[in-house]
Amino acid sequence: MKDKIPSLSSNSFYLGMLLAVVGGFLDAYTFISRDGVFANAQTGNLVLLAVKAANREWHGALLYIPPILAFILGVLVSEIAKIPRIRHVLHSYRRSILILECLVLIIVGLLPSSIPNIVVTVCIAFVSSLQISTFNKLDKWVYNSTMTTGNLRTATQAAYLALKEHNEEAKKQFKEFFAIIISFLFGALTGTFSTTFIGNTSIWIASGILVVALILYHRDRGYVSKSLTFK
Repeated sequence: MKDKIPSLSSNSFYLGMLLAVVGGFLDAYTFISRDGVFANAQTGNLVLLAVKAANREWHGALLYIPPILAFILGVLVSEIAKIPRIRHVLHSYRRSILILECLVLIIVGLLPSSIPNIVVTVCIAFVSSLQISTFNKLDKWVYNSTMTTGNLRTATQAAYLALKEHNEEAKKQFKEFFAIIISFLFGALTGTFSTTFIGNTSIWIASGILVVALILYHRDRGYVSKSLTFK
């Protein structure tokens, strides 16, 4: 009988780190290549939509609607993929979501710089939404791989409990969330340098990281032999 290597699950710490790297990368990518836009989170888009509308700049306000709709669409796609009949067809809906993310990012890398920023931000918002909705657990805790504000709050709360009450679970939680924050930061740094020196096609690096995540998640269905024969 062949030796076997334990699989990585969808809430794996290491898978979470990879996805956080992608999240940071995408934010840096859109900020540098698309005139200071953050496409992962929609809070800014909602605020800017309200500001433009308040100033009766209707055309400007309308530009913030597509990314918000793309984000909503991503959530819907993720939820539809969880329907039992759809899951049966896809075999592993999370793996299918990772494949879809990869394909969208590959297409984005093929788009010329002359393409309107809104096209790219819509695509990135869609990818971000898919990732947030599909991979939202780190171990047994809720986390976010494409935005870091909530993770920072959770890490701070866990650090407080670990220091005040010597809580071992809080200590573990702090370590994992701190690593996710550092991974996001590393992704942003990588995205900054690669986008600056390589240009728009640097987004394929993020796609490559997702391929690695896809390979690791492929093992989620069981165990993998050392010869990489999947069961």
